[in-house]
Amino acid sequence: MSTLIAVVLFVGVIAYALFGGADFGAGFWDLTAGGRRRGHRTRELINSSVSPVWEANHTWLVFCLVTIWTGFPQAFTAITTTLYLPLGLAALGIVARGAGFAFRHALADHPLERISGVTFALSSVLTPFFFGTVAGGIASGRVPSAGHGNPLTSWLNPTSFLGGGLAITVCAYLAAVFLTGQARRDAHTAMEEAFRRRALGAGIFAGVVAVAGVFVLHADSPRLFRRLSGVGAPLLIISALLLLRRGRPLVVRTLAAIAVAAVVAGWGVAQYPYLLGTHLTIGEGAAPTATLWVLFVVSCVAAALIVPSLFLLYTLQLRRRLG
Repeated sequence: MSTLIAVVLFVGVIAYALFGGADFGAGFWDLTAGGRRRGHRTRELINSSVSPVWEANHTWLVFCLVTIWTGFPQAFTAITTTLYLPLGLAALGIVARGAGFAFRHALADHPLERISGVTFALSSVLTPFFFGTVAGGIASGRVPSAGHGNPLTSWLNPTSFLGGGLAITVCAYLAAVFLTGQARRDAHTAMEEAFRRRALGAGIFAGVVAVAGVFVLHADSPRLFRRLSGVGAPLLIISALLLLRRGRPLVVRTLAAIAVAAVVAGWGVAQYPYLLGTHLTIGEGAAPTATLWVLFVVSCVAAALIVPSLFLLYTLQLRRRLG
């Protein structure tokens, strides 16, 4: 049962990486769109794509938090008492991003509109970076089972920086792929071609970061490197093969999602059976069996309610049925 709950937790992580990642990545392209006149059409496309869904995407983050503090309370305590700085900065980034995005709409043609836009864009880049450093700190074994690890070196290290950099590039790649499809549906041929080139460039850069990461992990996280070279390698190879695929928008979006899911799943497979690096297994950190059963039932009920609702939301958005 503890392994099953761990799988449920990681499904939530993958879902947040996909939907929240595409959301954050849109902010990256907003940040790099250029000045007010040059970036106007890009930002209009981003606004129309993100507005209906940006709050709903954080549902997966809430789901992950509830699952880990209920199903694996020791791991939750260890993570939050060690990595509280990047977690706090990520939470601040989410709040600042939401405020910036909302006020940018409310302050249209106002001098403060630019400040709101910059807040939204910068927060969209920094938030996934901090989440990536958290993942790197956990994967590299810098979070002790008892918690209260070093508040700086636990996330200011090569593996964490690799995680942060990879998070930004993957988010940018996902967003470019989805925005390409959005531009095509809106019949913006120039924007469609522009985001197709951005998707290709982001995919190539993500591949470069991943290759460089091999050497980083070999030096800084030997066990994670060995596991990724073994059980996790097939998933990473699949992601590399799919990352640059071109074709019909629906096919490309699906393959892009599979590629990113494979990268995240590769981390989970490589870390198994540990929750924290190499010193707290899933079984050791799990809550009592009765609690896990209740959590599993609640997760199934939540999935039955949330997944169809989100599917309907995304479908209506893709069909331009939302105002």
